[in-house]
Amino acid sequence: MLDLNASGPSGGIEVRDATPEDVVAIQRIYAHHVLSGIATFEDTPPSVDEMADRRAAVLDSGLPYLVAEVSGKVVGYSCATAYRPRPAYQYTIENSVYVEDGMDGKGVGSTLLRALIARCEQGPWRQMVAVIGDRANTSSIILHQNCGFRHVGILTGVGFKLGQWVDTVLMQRALSGGTETLPTVGRSETDAA
Repeated sequence: MLDLNASGPSGGIEVRDATPEDVVAIQRIYAHHVLSGIATFEDTPPSVDEMADRRAAVLDSGLPYLVAEVSGKVVGYSCATAYRPRPAYQYTIENSVYVEDGMDGKGVGSTLLRALIARCEQGPWRQMVAVIGDRANTSSIILHQNCGFRHVGILTGVGFKLGQWVDTVLMQRALSGGTETLPTVGRSETDAA
């Protein structure tokens, strides 16, 4: 377990790998965002079984899936997924961070995102992308800025949810040297020369 000793409402925030037992809490947290916000463009909450399948797919791809706990209760989660399926994108990943309703501003999101970045920097990935629902989602935009992401664009009106057109904000952060380093996975020493 990674204890980052961040301040939480009842003590420290502890980040650890998500387990199958966490999926019920993860689904509950995500369902709230699906039903009441525009951070995600899904409009029907996935079932617990679907969330378990999504977690398994992330882990099967070698990427991290983390939860944050405060006083033994799961209060948020983060994961990385492939940015796009084509081979040229294999060193670029997308992050997701969701925090329990009422826990905003308590350090849960930043603790999760920093832990996710640290874990992803241990792998072969060179870029992390954030696709943030809604340009008015300042808390997520500031969270990503504070974790080293830079604004790279806005896709205007690409989603329609809760009776409104919604933009997506694109942010990006280099991992493990970014474009200054070549990928090492799958390359022979002669390729590196």
